[in-house]
Amino acid sequence: MDKVRIGSVGLGRLGLQHAENIANRVMNAELTALCDVDEAKLNETADKLGVKYRFTDFDEMAGCEELDAICIVSPSFLHTAQIEKALSCGKHVFSEKPLGTTVDECKQAEKAVEAYPDQVFMLGFMRRFDESYMYAHQKVVNGDIGKPVMFRSYSQDPEKFIDGAIAFAGHSGGQFLDMAVHDIDLARWFLGTEPKTVYAIGGCYAHEEFAQYNDGDNVSCLMKFDNDEMVFLFAGRTAPHGYNVETEIIGTKGILRIASVPYKNLVEVLDTNGVRRECSENFLERFESSYINEMQEFVYCILEERKPEVTVYDGTRVSEIAYTCKEAFETGELLRF
Repeated sequence: MDKVRIGSVGLGRLGLQHAENIANRVMNAELTALCDVDEAKLNETADKLGVKYRFTDFDEMAGCEELDAICIVSPSFLHTAQIEKALSCGKHVFSEKPLGTTVDECKQAEKAVEAYPDQVFMLGFMRRFDESYMYAHQKVVNGDIGKPVMFRSYSQDPEKFIDGAIAFAGHSGGQFLDMAVHDIDLARWFLGTEPKTVYAIGGCYAHEEFAQYNDGDNVSCLMKFDNDEMVFLFAGRTAPHGYNVETEIIGTKGILRIASVPYKNLVEVLDTNGVRRECSENFLERFESSYINEMQEFVYCILEERKPEVTVYDGTRVSEIAYTCKEAFETGELLRF
């Protein structure tokens, strides 16, 4: 095999991005099929990208003999069943997070992956494939900042996209599962340990709509990890300036900061407002290369017959931690893992 034939399900914002990447930017990959319940969008996208096979039923696409792999970018509550189906049909599987909307679903996905050990399964924790995060991670592994003692990470969505966040809130799983999972994954990746305790706070400071789901528009948590590392995470929906993801790792011999200011690029704008730098608008813009890099890794794993570093168990563990954070937020209690 010198080319991996991929079918992709889901044509929302991220689904479109993955489809375009597979079709045009990922080496040794071919976008062979697309699947979406919106037939008009499906045909429009397939025509644009030159995709031959088109499906409105996922099971039919999973059974297509012209495919080697499937990329799952459908709504979160469908992930586990689609992972199971694709694997059972002999396909390699890339799935966007979350692995499942409950821990039980994540365990179900684990069993499905374990049942097909010869197939590649990879979960989309794309921040691990961002050049800056990879560079910083290697410095930590090398011991360049000594022993890590503090990990701090912020994820903020722009206020101008709040209507979409509210509409999705009922089945998002909450801020910790929907947004902070990436920060949780990074904390585990950088520190190489697991959390012991968590205390979470937050609220509906601007949008009471989240309260009906026992959630907030801005939430945070403080965790202690196995080696007594301090981990502080913040997830917010009301950033006035743009999409903002920043991370800091403090060690005994140095400090690393990634994107402490969410610059869009290196351009400075000089106008009637003075001198300024513009910010990233959304996650697709900020992590554009990361999405390409992770899909490229998935394809190479298939071709080289090896397994990715990101596993199904990472998906389960992050979900377990996120739900414990959510419970701590709802109860106001210090919880142990």
